[in-house]
Amino acid sequence: MRRLQQVSELAGRWFPLVVIVAGAIALAVPGAFRGWSAAVPWLLALIMLGMGLTLRPVDFAYVARRPVAFVIGVVAQFVIMPGLGWLLATALPLSPELAVGVILVACAPGGTASNVMVFLAKGDTALSVAMTSASTLLAPLVTPMLVLLLAGRFLPVQPGALFLSIVQIVLVPVVLGFLLRRFAERQVEKVVPALPLVSVVGITAVVMAVVAGSASALLASGLVIGVAVVLHNVLGLGLGYLAARLAGLDETARRAISIEVGMQNSGLSASLATTHFNPVAALPAAVFSVWHNVSGSILAGYWARRPVAATRDRAHSRP
Repeated sequence: MRRLQQVSELAGRWFPLVVIVAGAIALAVPGAFRGWSAAVPWLLALIMLGMGLTLRPVDFAYVARRPVAFVIGVVAQFVIMPGLGWLLATALPLSPELAVGVILVACAPGGTASNVMVFLAKGDTALSVAMTSASTLLAPLVTPMLVLLLAGRFLPVQPGALFLSIVQIVLVPVVLGFLLRRFAERQVEKVVPALPLVSVVGITAVVMAVVAGSASALLASGLVIGVAVVLHNVLGLGLGYLAARLAGLDETARRAISIEVGMQNSGLSASLATTHFNPVAALPAAVFSVWHNVSGSILAGYWARRPVAATRDRAHSRP
């Protein structure tokens, strides 16, 4: 088990590079991976089951301890990124499929890797976990409505079908994982060290399936997709931090909200795009899954070298 945990930690540390190499392989020989697209929802469901296995009742106690920070974080999650996604989809020369893909990423809940990034950044990890959990549980209702509102002008949207997909591949696995952790904790503890490795393998396979399924579109529109993804993520990180600062939250909460807002569940976006729209619509999610882990790691590394106690504004912030 110790060796498995070491492999899992190594995979998590080198995750961005692993995904980049895997995506390049899928782009070079797309025919070898085109049949993987049908497995995307199942892969995401497995990742969400792993997320549920890490949850405990204490993770939700944060809501009672610091309700203001929690509410501001969740509202920022579903306002800042969708707003930015709509602006970018409208302003950039994107095809309807790519525009919908950007909006799908924008309307997704928080990313599963954000909790690790917040921990490394010396942010409020409890707030991060609470935000990820809440946005994931809210996603079946909020995400379809936002996609209908923001993406309906580009392609037809069926919110009922989106709702069912999110329930099946996100809500059910997360709740199942939570219940398993609650009633079979001793057995679950044995597999928890392997969960980061499962997430890395799952997301890597999703990226390869998406890239292989729309390789020609990626080659034709790679630059504009990259611009959209980088702007979306960087602006989300910055505006998330700004929102928390304007609300008077302390530095640890600002860091947590910044990373939570900027990092999205790109696997869910890719699955919804592949199932309900077009493989091309999944490209922004595939690129986002690589980039937000790179930018998140860079930001976490920067903040890790700036202890919270040394920040000038902490003493003046409300708890």
